[in-house]
Amino acid sequence: MRKTPTWADVTPKAQFLRRREVLAGALAVGLAGPAAARIDARPSPLSTEAKPNTYEQITSYNNFYEFGWDKDDPKAHAGRMTTDPWSVEIGGLVERPGSYALEDVLRMAPLEERIYHFRCVEAWSMVIPWIGLPLSAVLDRAGVRPGAKFVAFETLYRPSEMPGTGIDWPYVEGLRLDEARHPLTILASGLYGEALPKQNGAPLRLVVPWKYGFKSIKSIVKITLTEDMPPTSWNRLQPSEYGFYANVNPAVDHPRWSQATERVIGAGLLAARVPTQPFNGYADQVAGLYQGMDLRTFY
Repeated sequence: MRKTPTWADVTPKAQFLRRREVLAGALAVGLAGPAAARIDARPSPLSTEAKPNTYEQITSYNNFYEFGWDKDDPKAHAGRMTTDPWSVEIGGLVERPGSYALEDVLRMAPLEERIYHFRCVEAWSMVIPWIGLPLSAVLDRAGVRPGAKFVAFETLYRPSEMPGTGIDWPYVEGLRLDEARHPLTILASGLYGEALPKQNGAPLRLVVPWKYGFKSIKSIVKITLTEDMPPTSWNRLQPSEYGFYANVNPAVDHPRWSQATERVIGAGLLAARVPTQPFNGYADQVAGLYQGMDLRTFY
């Protein structure tokens, strides 16, 4: 019978004993309570210099369809979701598969430079100060085996607490392995120095800032390394509208609306829409991942 890996199995003892990281992991899980759950770390060099949206805006205007289709539904209904205890199953083409406790996942990278000010865009945009760790750190701890080409993700499926309709649950998503390993790709466990609110995908969600927001799977319970391209919920629901890659490309319209401009949340209802930037403004960092690909075909 395979032993379930723990942090001590994949982390040197000296790092295991670092008190600062132990406390940081506890705070990110919310063990210190909402009022005390503060994490003081400097912004990542990858951060945008744009002004972040307010905490109220970020936590009140969300897509989390397991709790409803309107933007205010997640805040109204996500409180029913149980997030403690939490574990993430890591499997597929990895050397150390198993069920990892959330606190062990969060300790797979050091605290330094763990606040990322990233832009999130759909037909609207925000700047969010995420707290997280590089997804690559988690993949490295699990040990990626030869042959792995994609990373698949799965959201919690608990109909008694997440009564949403209209999608074939559980929600699933995927990245190509080189996308998953990119430094901009993070697993977020908090925002604005506090543990991640449930409506924003607590306790652990994916953030890929050069892709549309529907690529940011929430409340992750499973990460699987695979040779084959995994299914994704929106592509499965409406393949003519949502491709696997979901890169921000203002030159390609959604079949039902233009993607050339976006509405900035917090700018006011009368504010003019602004031009959408290719790769959401991160082209210098990520465009090379898609060299030679027709991004109108691979949307």
